[in-house]
Amino acid sequence: MATILSGKECAAAMHEEFKVKVDELKAKHNCKPKLAVILIGDDPASVSYVRGKEKDCLLVGIEFQLHKFDVDYSENDLLNLIATLNNDHDIHGFIVQLPLPAHINEEKVLYKIDPGKDVDGFHPVNIGRMMIGAPCFLPATPHGIQQMLVRNKIKIEGQHVVIVGRSNIVGKPLAMMLVQKNEHANATVTLCHTRTHNLPDITRTADILVAAAGKPNTITADMVKQNAVVVDVGVNRIEDPTKKRGYRLIGDVDFETVSEVASAITPVPGGVGPMTRTMLLYNTINAARNHAGIS
Repeated sequence: MATILSGKECAAAMHEEFKVKVDELKAKHNCKPKLAVILIGDDPASVSYVRGKEKDCLLVGIEFQLHKFDVDYSENDLLNLIATLNNDHDIHGFIVQLPLPAHINEEKVLYKIDPGKDVDGFHPVNIGRMMIGAPCFLPATPHGIQQMLVRNKIKIEGQHVVIVGRSNIVGKPLAMMLVQKNEHANATVTLCHTRTHNLPDITRTADILVAAAGKPNTITADMVKQNAVVVDVGVNRIEDPTKKRGYRLIGDVDFETVSEVASAITPVPGGVGPMTRTMLLYNTINAARNHAGIS
């Protein structure tokens, strides 16, 4: 049976580290890290995620500011708000919660954010710096995956990492991060997607298999090499009348069967999700340190 890689436990340990850093910023540098979040509409997943971010911020001492608007909030008003936050010296980092309503151009919005406050790590400047291995804000989910592997002492260097999913939020940046020439990377990475031929033949070669396709049961036991490490990024709702909410969350991996083959596996929920929020705190604290002139 596979070892469970708990994102909750890893995040809790990092939160304790963050409290020390935040207290030091406040005491020694008179700097109070502050994160702002823009939320448009009432998408249940987005609302829940933002609520979790607020809770995490308060837990480690980061100030939190929410800008919440109805779904018909205009693109022009949003761009003006972003410009205001870019120039607000009390705000060290901010994010626009995705997805956005159809009438708002996501690319235009992300490009408007000051790269120095882009704690989601989605601005092209940060993506470009990540690509060449320069200091930048790393996207939270890929960075959280990397940290979970490192903190669980799972070897990355020299390993074959297969990523199923090529999104700009997870698949592509994770591939770029794990091929970098540094102590927490140096992997050989294969990036797969919906047009990949003979996908099981490729996934069975993975020492570390990352499922980020957004579809339940994308990865089954016959697609996993014996003793591989499996990271499940997917969060999918399926109907379940036995649950009070009427549904339950599952990942992209058939957990029950794959956990019999893998050496280690992340659960859903409680795996990658808590680490995504945690790395947003990490970026916010670093943004505050940059603002205070701390190297």
